[in-house]
Amino acid sequence: MKRIFLIGFMGSGKTTIGSLLAQELGYSFIDLDHYIEKRVVKKITDIFAEKGEDGFRELEHNMLLEVSMLENVVISTGGGAACFHNNMSLMNETGLSIYLKLSTSTLVNRLQKAKDFRPLIKDKTDEELVSYINTTLETREKYYLQAALVLDNDDKNPTNVCAEIISILHKKLV
Repeated sequence: MKRIFLIGFMGSGKTTIGSLLAQELGYSFIDLDHYIEKRVVKKITDIFAEKGEDGFRELEHNMLLEVSMLENVVISTGGGAACFHNNMSLMNETGLSIYLKLSTSTLVNRLQKAKDFRPLIKDKTDEELVSYINTTLETREKYYLQAALVLDNDDKNPTNVCAEIISILHKKLV
């Protein structure tokens, strides 16, 4: 497997698990949002402000095309990346896509602690956060479920999820 794409909602552990997985496999790790920021020398929030969501999603797709050419890499995508420009097809054709699935309650618990660092949810009350997660998940799940592998990530620590992925990879290679 030359490329592994981690997809899922914000707070699902894509970056943490991706970094651990890359280290275990001896692969490079790319957080797609950070990759975009370095390539265009702007923060994601500034890109959204200047180009709107459509402009950002176009840029995100082009950057995904770039990283899908790299080898021996684990790529953590942004929460919405799977839902635009046939990105799921691209990821499934060029590598192994893994959906890190979490329940709404787990996402709420994780994101309540990190609201200050996430512009899309920063000013939301707890009730608004639950509503936002439910509504957004309802829209995105049909894309997430197109992943080659769906892992229920509830009640698991990143090290265990990483070990589970490696075990699955070994079984696929045998």
